[in-house]
Amino acid sequence: MNTLRPFSLLVKPASYGCNLRCKYCFYLKKKELFGTKHMMTDEVLEKMISSFMQLPLPNYSFGWQGGEPTLMGLDFYKRVITFQQKYGRNGVTVSNGLQTNGTMLDDQWCEHLAKYKFLVGISVDGPKKIHDLNRLTTNGLGSHQMVMDGIDALKRHNVEYNVLTLVSSANIKHPLMIYNYLKDIGVNYHQYIECIEFDANNQLTGFSVTAEQWGEFLCTLFDEWYSKDVFSISVRLFDSILTKLVDGFANACAFGTDCRQYLVVENNGNIYPCDFFVNPELKLGNIMEDSWENMLNSKIYETFGMKKSQWNQKCSNCKFLKFCNGCCQKNRPTKGDDPTQLSVLCEAWEMFYQHTMPRFKELANRIKKDRKIAEEQEKMRNAAMIAAQRKMTGNNNKVGRNDPCTCGSGKKFKKCCGRNG
Repeated sequence: MNTLRPFSLLVKPASYGCNLRCKYCFYLKKKELFGTKHMMTDEVLEKMISSFMQLPLPNYSFGWQGGEPTLMGLDFYKRVITFQQKYGRNGVTVSNGLQTNGTMLDDQWCEHLAKYKFLVGISVDGPKKIHDLNRLTTNGLGSHQMVMDGIDALKRHNVEYNVLTLVSSANIKHPLMIYNYLKDIGVNYHQYIECIEFDANNQLTGFSVTAEQWGEFLCTLFDEWYSKDVFSISVRLFDSILTKLVDGFANACAFGTDCRQYLVVENNGNIYPCDFFVNPELKLGNIMEDSWENMLNSKIYETFGMKKSQWNQKCSNCKFLKFCNGCCQKNRPTKGDDPTQLSVLCEAWEMFYQHTMPRFKELANRIKKDRKIAEEQEKMRNAAMIAAQRKMTGNNNKVGRNDPCTCGSGKKFKKCCGRNG
């Protein structure tokens, strides 16, 4: 079998189904596409897991999302583990992530999530007065307290979790209030996502943020983080920028030049390239009928992926291009139909990077320096350990300058630990 490009699955087992009616939710509209039967069957679940885990991949990553994925019930996720264990092989790595509104999490749920090391993302838009503006139950009640109860359950069972905050017109003016609130309730891993939705005329909806607002939000957030919390709070956007500067690769799809990092699996087995583009014309196939290889190699998927790098001419002349690469396709006004349209957030990214890049580069250099020091210290520890072992075994022959270094680096002694002697 040919080598496949590594990819992960974003699974929507309950599709658009949700126990909340968030005012800005774009996925509830998918009822028009999938109808009233929107819960994944065990037949589809097993086929998805068995066929995916037969692929020659370095690891198998499942992200469970919605709608609200916990509507499937805890027993569904117990079957998930059963199938993963059944079709897994010795030595392979399987990871599960659950993105949830948190309202249904209790001790039983969290015991399972902890046992099988699920990484949980939980949606919080800020303190109660902000969160409850948009994140309402089907009865029109605020969901904040239920979410806090869910977070308490996660904490009791030591489940690893992060908070996703959708930044909309309702909370865009309160970056410090949101950031400090999340810190106060013990959240160390933050993710902030901009709300950008277009109406039928390609105009921003009332829930969306403007470029100026988003730029100011991020700059304010960064200044607070940089002054107090660089080594104690993880902000996903900031981490991704540092990864790009230090390691040279993009660990977030929006930073990439090709939108082919994952596949969306809908409740009925339909496959799509992105959860912002679950559209009939972008359906790649169905796992009950089509092979992963054929869907990954489909012309539809290739065309969609390559649109990311078909950016506006202004982008080609931008010194920050390597970070946003034209921005997410969903933020270009025609939602991917004409990829050369300039992102509505272009000015926001320019403002943000202009404001922060000198300090990001300073942090990146510090990380590189700290890594180098740590590597040297590790070499010295290894050399000391090997020397102690040689002494214990009576092998006290001196290491020659051209002998392999005792630290195990593979270099000659004189080019490695010997240069410190």
